[in-house]
Amino acid sequence: MERVKFGKTDMNVCKIALGGYPFSGVNRAQGWDPYTAEGKKEVYRTINTALDCGINYIDTAPGYGNGHSETLIGDVMAHRRNDCYLATKVSTTAWAGGKEDVIKAAEESLCRLKTDHLDVLQLHGGRFTAQEVRHIIHEGPLEALHELKERGLTRYIGITIEEPWTALPFIQQDLFDVYQVCYNLIRQAAAYHFLDETQKRDAAVCAMRPLTSGMFQRQLEYLAPQWLENGEAFRVCLAFILSDSRVHMANVGMRWSWEVEQNAKFVADFVPNYDIADTPRLTQYIYETDDARHGK
Repeated sequence: MERVKFGKTDMNVCKIALGGYPFSGVNRAQGWDPYTAEGKKEVYRTINTALDCGINYIDTAPGYGNGHSETLIGDVMAHRRNDCYLATKVSTTAWAGGKEDVIKAAEESLCRLKTDHLDVLQLHGGRFTAQEVRHIIHEGPLEALHELKERGLTRYIGITIEEPWTALPFIQQDLFDVYQVCYNLIRQAAAYHFLDETQKRDAAVCAMRPLTSGMFQRQLEYLAPQWLENGEAFRVCLAFILSDSRVHMANVGMRWSWEVEQNAKFVADFVPNYDIADTPRLTQYIYETDDARHGK
């Protein structure tokens, strides 16, 4: 698969990452349980298949199954650490405490992941209040990340965001190397300000929930079930992210090895014919650009 430069970092990443949440989430209706012996074996197959397919970025978090996802990934990393970039997170509970809590959490993640360093360590966040922004910047968490970076325990630092506008203070001060933001076909708030700001600063951007975490597909079951035929809805969601020039990579949670192979092939074959960044976002501009396209 094609690789792209990940913002200002020295990492060259493929356009799809392997997300670690499914390695902790149980879905019995679909026969998925990563806590059983067979489930763990399937997780190992999935991770190894991803690496074999050329997916070179794995993202997880201690909050995924109280370390279960990190532990399973670590079992593979013990043998294949040089085959990928590895990213994890510091839980909200940890960074809400302060500097020492962040450092302790990172060291525990390193043990579970069976590695002596991370490529990216992120604060696991969602919707940041003004008080939380101040706490991160001035009361220890950011200082802890820099100390971990200086000690060689992580190469880059990042943050994850559910509500993009709440993270603008971090971007405007260039505080992180990597921004992982919720951005997909049905949640496009990042397109209004966030992605333009990161692009100006050449910050690394990873889209989380690129396939909408199944929300869009669940709604389609009731609204337009025919759209779900042959996996077309999933492909459209992935095409949306791959077509936005401001996004370097889609972080996709994949359970089975066949999912990995299917998605890797789609990414390898996909060639955007439109930049989603150019989409007009007001009715007025939709009309104007439509007239321009048709010479009216």
